[in-house]
Amino acid sequence: MAKTRARSSDGAAQRARDQERLAGRAARAKAPSTGAFGRLRRLAPEVVKAYEALTAAASQAGPLSVREVALVKLAASIGRGASRTAHAHTRKALEAGVDPGSLRHVAIVALATVGLPAALDGLRWVDETIAEQ
Repeated sequence: MAKTRARSSDGAAQRARDQERLAGRAARAKAPSTGAFGRLRRLAPEVVKAYEALTAAASQAGPLSVREVALVKLAASIGRGASRTAHAHTRKALEAGVDPGSLRHVAIVALATVGLPAALDGLRWVDETIAEQ
């Protein structure tokens, strides 16, 4: 019983930290941005607003923490061979408190699924983003 209560308390604390991170991310999203996404935000703000709402709803639809969601998104980006999103999700994962070693581990774990070249690309993208921070 005590362990269950402690886990529940830890889970509540993690959810509170996740909500703080999401609030910070939402505030940054309202700031003017550059690059392709910033251009889309200027050209079609309602589309971006709907996309961000969908992203938030999907992220909150299950038990994964913000950190875990960030790792899933990075893994999906590496699997797709999508450099731009791998860089973006690496940045977001770092903001969510994921340590660089865990981000590199995602690329290494991907090796057996996506193949050596894609995993090496993913590892390079993660390292480039870490170096920029």
